[in-house]
Amino acid sequence: MNVHMSKLDHAPDRDEATAALELLRAWATTATPTEVAELDPAIARLLPDHALTNYPDLSRVYPEDFTVDDSYKATLPDLQNGPSSLIRGARQQIQHVGISNFRLPIRFHTRDNGDLMLETSVTGTVSLEADKKGINMSRIMRSFYSHAERTFSFEVIEAALDDYKSDLDSFDARIQMRFSFPMRVESLRSGLAGYQYYDIALELVERAGVRKKIMHLDYVYSSTCPCSLELSEHARSQRGQLATPHSQRSVARVSVELDCDADCLWFEDLIEACRRAVPTETQVMVKREDEQAFAELNAANPIFVEDAVRLFCAELQADPRIGDFRVIASHQESLHSHDAVSLLVEGETFAAESLDPKLFSTLIHAG
Repeated sequence: MNVHMSKLDHAPDRDEATAALELLRAWATTATPTEVAELDPAIARLLPDHALTNYPDLSRVYPEDFTVDDSYKATLPDLQNGPSSLIRGARQQIQHVGISNFRLPIRFHTRDNGDLMLETSVTGTVSLEADKKGINMSRIMRSFYSHAERTFSFEVIEAALDDYKSDLDSFDARIQMRFSFPMRVESLRSGLAGYQYYDIALELVERAGVRKKIMHLDYVYSSTCPCSLELSEHARSQRGQLATPHSQRSVARVSVELDCDADCLWFEDLIEACRRAVPTETQVMVKREDEQAFAELNAANPIFVEDAVRLFCAELQADPRIGDFRVIASHQESLHSHDAVSLLVEGETFAAESLDPKLFSTLIHAG
């Protein structure tokens, strides 16, 4: 027998809808959770005062007084330490995984001015074996904070690296700390002085059980083109024509591996080595006599980008505290719309077949 449902010949009005809602609520009040779910689970929403099993009544108030004990903590999910069956993609070793730009104040020793508290950006990574899902990133931060109150040196960085390498059960690890280091610099002739800020990074790398300590420094200087200088002088002497050589702000990134058995290489030592190599460092406090002196200093030290990396190289080779090193220079041309760049490497530490495509574009001094 076929049963035909009669069609509604009109749209229900509000009163009819209200009556139907009351009827449905009355039925749901006496029905079992199973009956409600079989008819339509959405009906449970009509009963805010009844905690039905398929639609639990969840609290919307933040529990200020709730505390976590060990037994509750043990029930929390931890996907990063889950089984290898949770790995997505290739089951492959990851060389570095961790955190970048984790910032905190760190106290540093200085050679000349006692200790300085500087805002420091920390990058901490570890290797991850092929059969492990992931790491707990917060452990890197916790390990670092446990040492952050101590005055920092490479020894303290090593202690932090030991902690998070052990916590994360990893075989390779790396910590890098970046900061802006202030150093008081005198003007060339006026007797004024001001603070020059140097971008420095300290890096501790452990690979296959071997640790290396590395210091990076960005040194900013002016480079006067030797060719342009000679052409300008030619115009003056041959035709009485006023001409000026082009010069530009330039940046060298000097990276050095420190000899663990040698005396300390202070930040100031590396800065002064760069200044000896290329004395045309950009100035802080300048009066007219300083500006004239800077023009004379540039004329006495014109350099191509090839000259720059070789001059830095000579200074680094002369320091027994320095092992392998790398010098990258960028002369940001005022003549051309492109930069002149050069890279010089000594030793295996910084040798690489390939370069980051944006490596040279990072050699910008923002001021």
